[in-house]
Amino acid sequence: MNITILNDTDDKLGDNAEARVGATPDIVKNYVASGHKVTVVKGAGKYANHYDADYKSAGAIISSSNKVACKDADLVLSITGKDAKFVAGLKSGSGITGLMNPTDNPKYAEACAKANVTAFALEYIPRISRAQSMDVLSSQSNLSGYRAVVEGASIYGRAMPMMMTAAGTIAPAKCFIMGVGVAGLQAIATSRRLGAVTTATDVRPATKEQVASLGAKFIAVENEEFKEAETAGGYAKQMSSEYQKLQAELTASHIAKQDIVITTALIPGRAAPILVTKSMIANMRPGSVLVDLAAERGGNVEGAVPGKIVETKNGVKIVGLLNWPSRLASDASAMFAKNLKNFIPLVTAEDGSYAPDWNDEIIQGCALTRDGKVIHERLKG
Repeated sequence: MNITILNDTDDKLGDNAEARVGATPDIVKNYVASGHKVTVVKGAGKYANHYDADYKSAGAIISSSNKVACKDADLVLSITGKDAKFVAGLKSGSGITGLMNPTDNPKYAEACAKANVTAFALEYIPRISRAQSMDVLSSQSNLSGYRAVVEGASIYGRAMPMMMTAAGTIAPAKCFIMGVGVAGLQAIATSRRLGAVTTATDVRPATKEQVASLGAKFIAVENEEFKEAETAGGYAKQMSSEYQKLQAELTASHIAKQDIVITTALIPGRAAPILVTKSMIANMRPGSVLVDLAAERGGNVEGAVPGKIVETKNGVKIVGLLNWPSRLASDASAMFAKNLKNFIPLVTAEDGSYAPDWNDEIIQGCALTRDGKVIHERLKG
């Protein structure tokens, strides 16, 4: 099949810009060896330290623009899936992959259906064992959790571990992780490696043991509702207002003693829950840092500004930066590319042509459109 690797980078967004690429030169080499024709758009990998010459050496054709590269593409590999205007120009019967945020942008799926393009939303890949090697959300969230701690420590501007010197003792930083998913677990591990006293909280009971296994202390209101706070798919449920009030009281007293707080809580298809209120922030120490990984979805921290770092009147810095995986573009691209490489066999026929396996539950789970119609349950009605 004809595979096109888009240039998803956007210089206009500055520090929050997309810097990843959907295939690295070694993955392109693998595609070419499998008999596929691969086209890479000029400059697609420049921010991930992969240059046009590298892709050319791997057997790819270098194209001048996304539009030209997609003219004959059977499958378009993208980080974001681009926008409704772009997919309208794709070849009828082709497919496109990406992290598409379809519930926030219903017109995107409609545009794909109108153009008879099959859209594969990678965030909808089912959380089953067989799909772990294709789980883009996990691979990218892992890097986000790591980067959040490194960024938070840099902005905090003081030592993370305890230091005992002839000049005196420096106390270790206190780091609190809110939300123990993939990003949260990596944040805990990174915080511990840097020597901070680390605590964490989550509404899902299963995370208590995970937190302890990483050497951190678990903080939560452990009542009956807490025991049933996880969906069958492993995601957090929306908690009652009564539970949220109890948890907020516990959080408020704990957060006032912390130096770095990292929030990672997301609920699929909904706005991010507010975990840290302005009244909590008012009791935090000057110089402390709040890193909000959910800023893109409304934020877990009241007062977080998407894409910016702001400072409150009492000297607390709130970090609302976006697109955390792109801050580690080389590693993020390598992992994203491997996820896609493991996904591609599901849309490839025995003769190598483009042919999605519609009997496969992974394809059924992530396809937004088929044969000119929007088919995903979350987007119907």
